[in-house]
Amino acid sequence: MMTDIQTITWETRAQEKYVEMIAKIPLFHRDIAKQVVDKQAVINAQERGSPQVEEQDIIRAFFSEVPMTFYSLMIRLFESVGFDYKPYEPQA
Repeated sequence: MMTDIQTITWETRAQEKYVEMIAKIPLFHRDIAKQVVDKQAVINAQERGSPQVEEQDIIRAFFSEVPMTFYSLMIRLFESVGFDYKPYEPQA
């Protein structure tokens, strides 16, 4: 039996912050960031057994999918949209 991944929804406020953050990413990188983070955020929610993508899923997706070259930009963007990223920061 195939699982319908369309059953995953996005928590409204987390999605609003995410859309705002994506809009602030430089145009050249915006589409690829959106593609990889959209996909990984859903996977993260599924792995938690949640029917909904939440803030933590989005933050973890950025940290796992966006090259660390862009780390400082990610942090600035997280802060600008109000994502509480500190609990999910990768440990050195």
